[in-house]
Amino acid sequence: MPLTFELQATCPDTGARAGLLHTDHGTVETPRFMPVGTVGSVKALAPRTLRELGTQILLGNTYHLALRPGRETLRALGGLHRFMAWDGPILTDSGGFQVFSLAGRRDVSEDGVTFRSHLTGDKLFFSPETVVDAQRDIGSDVMMVLDELTPATVDRAEARRANARTVRWAGRAFAHARATAPHYGHHQALFPIVQGAVYADVRRESAEALLDLDAEGYAIGGLSVGEAAPVMYDMVEVTNEVLPQSRPRYLMGVGTPQNLIENVARGVDLFDCVMPTRNARTGSLFTTAGLVNIKNARWAESAEAVDAGLDGYHSRTFSKAYLRHLTLAKEPLFMEIASAQNVGLYLWTMREMRAAILEGRFPAWRREWAGRLAEKA
Repeated sequence: MPLTFELQATCPDTGARAGLLHTDHGTVETPRFMPVGTVGSVKALAPRTLRELGTQILLGNTYHLALRPGRETLRALGGLHRFMAWDGPILTDSGGFQVFSLAGRRDVSEDGVTFRSHLTGDKLFFSPETVVDAQRDIGSDVMMVLDELTPATVDRAEARRANARTVRWAGRAFAHARATAPHYGHHQALFPIVQGAVYADVRRESAEALLDLDAEGYAIGGLSVGEAAPVMYDMVEVTNEVLPQSRPRYLMGVGTPQNLIENVARGVDLFDCVMPTRNARTGSLFTTAGLVNIKNARWAESAEAVDAGLDGYHSRTFSKAYLRHLTLAKEPLFMEIASAQNVGLYLWTMREMRAAILEGRFPAWRREWAGRLAEKA
């Protein structure tokens, strides 16, 4: 069945939305954060743990999965769902971020992007069509088009040029997707990506041009790449003024809990970011009491739970002193506990916002929690 989005409630004061995203692998309650499983694994967390934390949808990366284990392996083993033993929905990024982040290893033309593998140095060519084919092999429920992302510092002319190419590539991707069938018997939606750097007029042009594709959902890309947070929020507002109310909106690669709250207030439904697990690996925790540097000596003899405000096993069972000890001793268990805490906090934040939207109290919840989650505990 086609992917469908059921809008349940909208906050009249802010535009925050609560909805249900129906996929062949299950329903996703929005707003929702997607833990990042770049190569088919959310670092240090097993799929069962992710389910226990409340994960409903994961993100994988087409570029990295195409390098290893490779499309042939995924196709032979029945796609990413079976490969990683995850039976819920999966969204895959297209590799467009690597066009941006691997600038020294790629060449961009109208045909597509030629990469030098960061693993072997071998050449790898991505076009709008081959990116769709790769995601067919992966078997994700939501595929993304190949796009050309630019840094926030580009001028308007460069932003407009890159966006025009992104729109052309999206047209090619949709034509190819509609001419091909999924391998594994479930529907795969394709989302185009709004670009335009920090220029409101280019963002509007991008969103308006992509409406012609009549996509099942739309993504907002090219943000959280160097611009100030207020600029990000302005670009999201501009974009969501154009995107249809009846389709889900996915803001790519964002961000802190405060970023999530402010962008939900502007009508975003889906998010992903590596920050929860990346910060966990350095001992930086997101908690309901604020930000915690678990390496700080103040926690050396603390019997406090990692986060008594969360119900999860990892948050309630272990003390801050124990987690600090594991972190300083570089014991692998510290990564599991810290990652479960951070991912759990992000998922908790989304659940709390969703409940507040449905119950008509989102503005008050936002006022209470936006600052609290950013404080240093």
